[in-house]
Amino acid sequence: MSKQEKVVFTSADGDTLEFYIVEQTRINNINYILATDADDEETAYILKETFSDAAKEESVFEFVEDDTELEAISKVFGELLEDVDIEPM
Repeated sequence: MSKQEKVVFTSADGDTLEFYIVEQTRINNINYILATDADDEETAYILKETFSDAAKEESVFEFVEDDTELEAISKVFGELLEDVDIEPM
């Protein structure tokens, strides 16, 4: 995987989280990103884009927590990144 520059996310609590975006895809009109916060890239996170209720123009990314959705999206990222083995935890 090749990393790009870090992207800063702000949590609902106002905390900032920094991630490298490894890959992105769009499935059923939903944007998903595969992101990592570590240099070793052993741990990655899958986030999906939603929109805030207040402003539909503002993207909100949430961690995918549903096991079925996580497994399905992990397979898609695994196919996109042929040299990487992705296993949901």
